[in-house]
Amino acid sequence: MSVLPLVFTSGWASGINAYAVVLLLGLLGATGVTHEVPAALERPDVLIIAAVLFVCEAVADKVPYVDSVWDAVHTVIRPVAGGVVAALLAGHDGSLPQLAAGAVGGSTALLSHLVKAGMRIAVNTSPEPASNILLSLAEDLGVAGLIAFALFHPVIAAGIAAVLLIGGLATVIFLWSRIRRFLRRRRERREEKKRLAAGVVSGAG
Repeated sequence: MSVLPLVFTSGWASGINAYAVVLLLGLLGATGVTHEVPAALERPDVLIIAAVLFVCEAVADKVPYVDSVWDAVHTVIRPVAGGVVAALLAGHDGSLPQLAAGAVGGSTALLSHLVKAGMRIAVNTSPEPASNILLSLAEDLGVAGLIAFALFHPVIAAGIAAVLLIGGLATVIFLWSRIRRFLRRRRERREEKKRLAAGVVSGAG
């Protein structure tokens, strides 16, 4: 039970940027800042892979439309990463508490991922790079700050993560009509391009 606040916070953060969570936890553990980080996250190969993927996400996350494609690809990756990190934080290989922690981390990561993906779709209804860049930077800074804070004040950090998650869900629900209009316009444009392409082919024939 004592590790649940940290598990919840890491799950929320993993849904936003799983690679940043793994990289930050691993670096804080490897440098001796905290002893709460499992050894598996401190391995050099894990840190290198996490760093490379974090850079990839940092770039993709700031480009309109590319960020939504990236989010779609990570619909499975982020919840899985959140569950694995949570299980590692809980320790006790194969125990019921570890499985429960993995479930909490994974489900929380899925919810925060859906919030992030929904927010990005809403932002992309006005496709200019400034809003994407600002939102991405805010997410990265929020993840880094809250994870570092959670290692020393896990209960307070979990409370902040819960407020952010609930607020994010409420915002996405509020913006859903705008998101649906955007998706409908994209679908109509794709259908129009298909009709035009079919017309060109039939005319050439």
